[in-house]
Parts: sequence; structure tokens; C-alpha cells
Amino acid sequence: MGWRTVVVNKNCKLSYKNNYLIIRSEELKMIHLSEINMIIIENGMVSITSYLINELVNNKIKLIICDEKHNPSCETMAYYGSYNTSKKILNQTKWKEKIKDEVWMKLIKYKIHNQAMLLKKLDIDGFNKLLEYENQVELGDKTNREGHAAKVYFNLLYGNDFKRGTDDNTNISLDYGYSILLSIFNKEIVSKGYITQLGINHKSEFNQFNLSCDLMEIFRPLIDEIVYNNREFVFDKEYKYKLINVCNRIIEIDGKQQYLANAIPIFINKVFDYLEENYENTKIINYEF
Repeated sequence: MGWRTVVVNKNCKLSYKNNYLIIRSEELKMIHLSEINMIIIENGMVSITSYLINELVNNKIKLIICDEKHNPSCETMAYYGSYNTSKKILNQTKWKEKIKDEVWMKLIKYKIHNQAMLLKKLDIDGFNKLLEYENQVELGDKTNREGHAAKVYFNLLYGNDFKRGTDDNTNISLDYGYSILLSIFNKEIVSKGYITQLGINHKSEFNQFNLSCDLMEIFRPLIDEIVYNNREFVFDKEYKYKLINVCNRIIEIDGKQQYLANAIPIFINKVFDYLEENYENTKIINYEF
């Protein structure tokens, strides 16, 4: 599995030759595909060959294209991520509601726990309130402890005047970071033969990535931490690189130190095993900061 995130922000041509990404501009650069986890194109003047796109898909390398504001706007999605995709999708449509509620309860418990641990790490008072919410999460989070915890969490982290969904620097930064996480999850879910549209808790008919939105929840605090530590800075190119570099963040998962890009597939495998009713021998795992 590749580990490099390649950001292309200059006028150039991207092509493929002998398992290498070829970048032609003022100078010629070559990167072996085995090293690459993700390519982000930030410049509208970049041209790319269809041959390269096809090879990126075959090698399960995510390609993200940004709009004129340098925000992610689209990405490549393979039609078939696994040899038995049809079977995986059929199983996905038959996941039992009780098991999905169990998974969602675990995910929300982990998410709130990680939010609390981030507040504790940053020495912000009030994290014990979130631990109380964690212990109150019920099957399927019927009482919406997630929402109550989120309000307390974001106010403690970014101030009482902060609100999600506005067009301020903090929200723009969070949305950009979350979109990077979402792309990683889209890639891994499709590569395992499932589809992103059918979620566990997210069920919007207008959301193509319901399942990705479900599974990425516990990893959001990694983005929140970056934004908190850079809250005094303008959201510029360097800021974006810090968010993109979350892929190289080292966390502990399943007792081992892993890059985030490697930890996410480990986590996803556990969740899918549980959903496929292998839950007697499977434990959905969290990570440690």
C-alpha cells in the first residue's frame, strides 16, 4: 500500500509509463505507483491521460480534483473494487437493523470518547462531560448523545460563538479536512467490494457517501486537532498541506503503531466483519491518539 500523497498545483501534464506517474512541466518527475496513496490536483490547467486514470483505478490510488477555490470537488471511484463485488453488495443490502444499531452505538461511543480525549490532550476543561455522554449512548444512539456531545465539544474547542455550517475560517478548514478523510474511506470501502451509498445510520437519498460518513465519524477529531492548533492562521496552501498530511499521522490501533492511511483499512475490516455477522469473533476497534 502506498504512503505518499501527491499534490499537483502547477501547470503540467500527468501521464503513465512502466508503473510510474510521469509529471511533465519545467522538469520531468517520476514517482512509482506503488509509493502513492492519493493524488490531489489543485490546478485547473493540469492535463491527465485516460491511460493514467485507468492505472490509478487499477492500483486503487485515489485521484481527487479540486475546484477553482482549491477545495475537493470530485474523485475517481472504481466500478468494481473486488472480485466478488456483487456478493458483497447483496450482503450489504441484507445487513440486519439490530446489528447496524449495535455498530452505530459503538461508533458513537468511540467518537465521543475520542472527542473527550482530544480535549484532555489539549488541556481543555470539560472533557468529563463528554465521558458522561459516552456512557449514556444507547442502541442506535436513539437519544442522540452524539448531537449533545458535539455541541459541548465544539464550544469547548473553538469557543461558545462557534457554529458548524457557517462560512468562517474554522468551518472551511474543518470541511476541507473532513473531505480528505471522506475520500480515504470512499476508496477503502469500494476496494473491499461494497458501495458507499448504503449506510448504517446516514440514509440521505442525496448523499452518495452515506456509509463513508458513518465509518469516518471516529476519526474526525484528528482533523479537529489540526484545525485547533492552526486556528490563528489563514486557510492557505500551507494550511491545506497540514490537513492533507493527516494521512501520515501515526496512531495506535489494534495494539500497533500505524500510519492513518494504513489504520483505516484495519478499522474498516473489523466493522465489515461485524456487519457480516462474524461479530462473535470480531471486536470493532478504536484508536489511541
